Amino acid sequence: MTKQVKLTCLDCGAVNRVPQDKLSAGPKCGVCGSKLLDGKVKELDPKILAKAKKNDDIPLVVDFWAPWCGPCRMMAPEFAKAARNMAPNVRFAKINTEDYPKVSTDHGIRGIPLLIAFRAGRELARQAGAMPAQQIEAFLRAKTGVKA
Repeated sequence: MTKQVKLTCLDCGAVNRVPQDKLSAGPKCGVCGSKLLDGKVKELDPKILAKAKKNDDIPLVVDFWAPWCGPCRMMAPEFAKAARNMAPNVRFAKINTEDYPKVSTDHGIRGIPLLIAFRAGRELARQAGAMPAQQIEAFLRAKTGVKA
């Protein structure tokens, strides 16, 4: 029997179960039809972030950023490039700490940009500072065990 992987839709928040051997086939949310593993960075709100970090069986890497942060804006295209390169084994999202200041307090964020990797209710790792795509990917391979 094929193992089922839980993935939270980063658009509507529905928790989906996807056969592990179908992850590279472009699974879609059973509720809203959005792609679950499209290699794109999704903008999150705190509610969907909380649900995804608790439920997802695939690593979710979140970039905590703000629009006024120069290094955050410089890293954005590199973060998007890493998202394309590591799909479907890792999902990438970002949350605006200016729009949701409580998220900074809840996660002990003292500086941005900050990447935090989550899986199945646990924080796997965090890394502060702007990085190129190759460094983001190397960090994730080392901390999550993903071979992408």
